[in-house]
Amino acid sequence: MLTAYIRDIVRHPPCRRQKTPKGTFPVTDRRQRDLIRYGKTKQCNRDYWLHKLDVPKRWFWHFYAVSVVWNGLLLVLSLHLKLQNQSYPQWLTYFLSFLCGMQWNESQVPQLSTLLVQLFLWSHSLRRLLECLFVSVYSEGVIHMAQYMFGIGYYIILGLTVICSNNFLDAKGFGSLFHQLDLGHLSGTALFISASLLQHSSLVTLAMLRTGNSGTVKTFVHGVPHGGWFELVSCPHYFAELLIYISLGLVFGGLSLTWWTVVSYVLFNQALAAQLCQEFYMTKFEGYPRHRYAFIPFVL
Repeated sequence: MLTAYIRDIVRHPPCRRQKTPKGTFPVTDRRQRDLIRYGKTKQCNRDYWLHKLDVPKRWFWHFYAVSVVWNGLLLVLSLHLKLQNQSYPQWLTYFLSFLCGMQWNESQVPQLSTLLVQLFLWSHSLRRLLECLFVSVYSEGVIHMAQYMFGIGYYIILGLTVICSNNFLDAKGFGSLFHQLDLGHLSGTALFISASLLQHSSLVTLAMLRTGNSGTVKTFVHGVPHGGWFELVSCPHYFAELLIYISLGLVFGGLSLTWWTVVSYVLFNQALAAQLCQEFYMTKFEGYPRHRYAFIPFVL
């Protein structure tokens, strides 16, 4: 799926694509584009059978519900192992050995880093779950079934990936954790909090386009967001998502190469989504501000 994201970015630069009649692209290319796009960026001239693979976009909350339960369980198990010298369950040890291989025994990431990343990942998932349920206003947008299944699996593998960055098997109690605190933890925490606030405020702004100040849903049509970071980029909530993952890399002290691979995936994923949104806005709204970047201020 990452390859598909990169291919779409290369083939279709932001804000330069035009409306294309059905049949212009090869069948394989149309299917790939349908797999990648979701919500308002889905094309209208889709083959009939592709609609059979749609699920509501409002089901996004399923991803975060799974993440809250699964990554919360992993956090509790890691705390028990570290603080009470308990072992991971045999089934989890098996999965970690299979997924991590030798990396698990050779990790140089401090245990405090891994515990903080687990805590931040869980809190991020909880916040996004609450925002999906109580803040965001979804229309009839859809996502591809393959995207839905990938999203469920993504947060399961992500939690295991965090644990793979550290070998908890040599846990020696609670006291050593405080001695591991360093500048990377502080800077990563500060960036995580700032990026989370940016993402939340951006999602509130988008929701208010459909609710107004009353909080009651008045419309499901799309509008042009204004204010804050929306004056710089079309999708500050996607930019904030990238910053959140970068912040966790800083908490890791930059020592987890696997995590930076995850950050690279998030970069391509969110960049493509932002570019598709930018294209939608510029196509639908003639007066859309042309100075806005799609994703990263003054860069992309």
